[in-house]
Amino acid sequence: MKIFKSLLSLALSFLFVQVSAQEIKPSYKTAVEKLAKKKEVQDAFAYILEIDEQTIADMITLTEIPAPSFEEAAKGLVFAEMLRNAGADSVWIDEVGNVIALRKGKKSDKTIVIDAHLDTVFPMETDVTVKQRGDTLYAPGIADANRSLAMSIALMKTLVHQNIKTIHDLWFVGSVGEEGLGDLKGMKHLFREGGHTIDAFIAIDGGGIDGIVNGGIGSLRYRVTFKGSGGHSYGAFGIGNPHNALANAISSFVPKADLFTKEGIRTTYSVSVLGGGTSVNSIPYESWMLVDMRSESQERLQGIKNLFLESIEEGLEKENSIIRSGDSLTVDIENVGDRPSGLLESEHSLVQQSMAVANYLTGKQSRLSSSSTNSNVAFSLGIPAVTIGRGGQAGGGHSLDEWFLNKDGYLGLQNALLLILMQGEY
Repeated sequence: MKIFKSLLSLALSFLFVQVSAQEIKPSYKTAVEKLAKKKEVQDAFAYILEIDEQTIADMITLTEIPAPSFEEAAKGLVFAEMLRNAGADSVWIDEVGNVIALRKGKKSDKTIVIDAHLDTVFPMETDVTVKQRGDTLYAPGIADANRSLAMSIALMKTLVHQNIKTIHDLWFVGSVGEEGLGDLKGMKHLFREGGHTIDAFIAIDGGGIDGIVNGGIGSLRYRVTFKGSGGHSYGAFGIGNPHNALANAISSFVPKADLFTKEGIRTTYSVSVLGGGTSVNSIPYESWMLVDMRSESQERLQGIKNLFLESIEEGLEKENSIIRSGDSLTVDIENVGDRPSGLLESEHSLVQQSMAVANYLTGKQSRLSSSSTNSNVAFSLGIPAVTIGRGGQAGGGHSLDEWFLNKDGYLGLQNALLLILMQGEY
């Protein structure tokens, strides 16, 4: 349970964003207004409201299927069947478990991906039964990201029912491995070298629709384990102590990391989880830690990584230098997370369209931000991407008290629909 809580705190830190407001070019506002006033689009807006009750029912169904990272298969099968029933032209599950549904375009010369992730941060044994109190739904994962999955189904239904076809192909993806140590597994496979060409990427994985993520905060995570023979605290005294080596490494790293992060593009570090040892009267045979480092700059991320790895070696050498008997300690360094960083400039058409659509529906000025989402991979490859909000109201993300209130939730769907039609060239 302690490890779960620590990993939970790591996952929660994904929610950190740096926010700025940007201007929308008038031409994009005009284009959105023209599109939204088309009769078929207005009919689609009305249909979204008509099926709203079923969209909520789909969200509840998906929420009540446990799906921690690496164990999304059961939910994936249900999600795939829902997309088939919604009228997708074809549905398949790829080699790593991503569910992909095709809405074929008129020309199919480009592919636009609309993504919602299947996994949650909660262990398989977590009670994910949805409970309703008043108008509010409560359950772990109800909003993040089961709301997004239900939106994908509703969007497919809307396109099919209203016979709306874009020029380009649309892929609705339920992806695996977005959370925590999932390390964007699904996205890394989707964007792999030699894979299908993706021309633009839209992730539905945020809160209010006026918040748009156009930058990725990259992260590196390591599990470092110092190892020795272990022994009695008195009888084996003088052998190497892995805890000492780990403490030495941390005390070497923190001052250097502190100095490094005081200037330049924001870069962070956290020694987040510690473990090892068997009893108070035993020298441990291993001591381990999980460490998280983040930055919007790939160069800065590599810089703090180098300081970290240097400090590990220093910690090991310092403890080995005072060993009186037995073998030297060793260290295993495992990279357990590598999320790339990147940025799509605010002047790009996808960002401008996203802001213009949100502004049209809410009347609010959009807020651009950087965060850690499935869009990170696309950002790092120079592929246009944004992460947009789910709409409605939600809170308690990544906690057992997570909740969702369907207050104007339809706006989240209308927002996604307009952006999809603009990118798909309707």
